[in-house]
Amino acid sequence: MINLIIEDRHGDRQPVEIPEGINLSLMEVLKASEYDVLATCGGMALCATCHVQVLEGPEQYFHATDNELDMLDTLPNADEHSRLACQMRVTEEMDGLVVRLM
Repeated sequence: MINLIIEDRHGDRQPVEIPEGINLSLMEVLKASEYDVLATCGGMALCATCHVQVLEGPEQYFHATDNELDMLDTLPNADEHSRLACQMRVTEEMDGLVVRLM
């Protein structure tokens, strides 16, 4: 199992367990776990409504791709730890990741 910690917009943290090898994005996992994530564009990195901040975890998850940066630059509250959950594929290396919903 892949264990993540999700911090909601109120600062409450909840664990989420994800089976290995499910081939989903973090956005899809968040929606399936009934978190309030709009994901208006359906995971195409076109709307930034799945904005999260990586708080803890492996270094590679702290860095947004160029496509993400284009969208994140439109948000007033994005910072260097911001990511689009739709662009983060769930892998075993994510175990222990802590993200905050924005």
